[in-house]
Amino acid sequence: MASEIIRMDARTWRIEDGGVRFFLLTGTERALLIDSGMQVRNARDIAASLTDLPIELLNTHADRDHVGSNAQFDAFYMHPDEEPNYRRAGRGGTLLPIRDGATLNLGSRELRVIHLPGHTPGSVAVLDVSRRVLISGDPIQEHGHIFMFGPQRNMADYIRSLERLEGMQGDFDELWPSHADLPIAPALIRRLIDGAKDILAGRVPGRPAEMHGTPVTAYDLGFDTLLCDP
Repeated sequence: MASEIIRMDARTWRIEDGGVRFFLLTGTERALLIDSGMQVRNARDIAASLTDLPIELLNTHADRDHVGSNAQFDAFYMHPDEEPNYRRAGRGGTLLPIRDGATLNLGSRELRVIHLPGHTPGSVAVLDVSRRVLISGDPIQEHGHIFMFGPQRNMADYIRSLERLEGMQGDFDELWPSHADLPIAPALIRRLIDGAKDILAGRVPGRPAEMHGTPVTAYDLGFDTLLCDP
């Protein structure tokens, strides 16, 4: 399936790559790819077709559907807690550590990193400060499947991250996730908090399912499905 390039505004694009999307943001001095795709292996070439600015890469996390074109980059921004997951698949390149509260300025466009552990230990979101948009990665989706199974997922951390993010809603008007619907309203954060707590308390029935050959339990919240360990 060919990727689809969609222009969001004069300096922002999203690239739909099958069931995942990644983003290109430009300022006056440089450009930033947020994730590098799943099926594509030429995300840098796609970005270069849209801008003449120097292109850098930031990964929201290291799941394989977000790092498809990382080999095109000698270095990339990533939270250091993601490195074990990233290297496990034998991937190379220099990890440039980026932590909670870090800022990147593309030139008249400031981006702020928000650490959201839970889905993975080093998951991050990127706040486009002046545009009041949060590029949220995987932890927040609407009408999607949020992966919470496997050794690196932690539901308690996930809830704490969402609760912290809920307290930051004055900084953004909408969220752009990596999967499913876009945009989504900040009010979804509270619904995910309540849903995750209901799952832990046994108030949501689960059903056996399978994802990529792995047995999971699927919890249907009505607006999202969380896939957890059996």
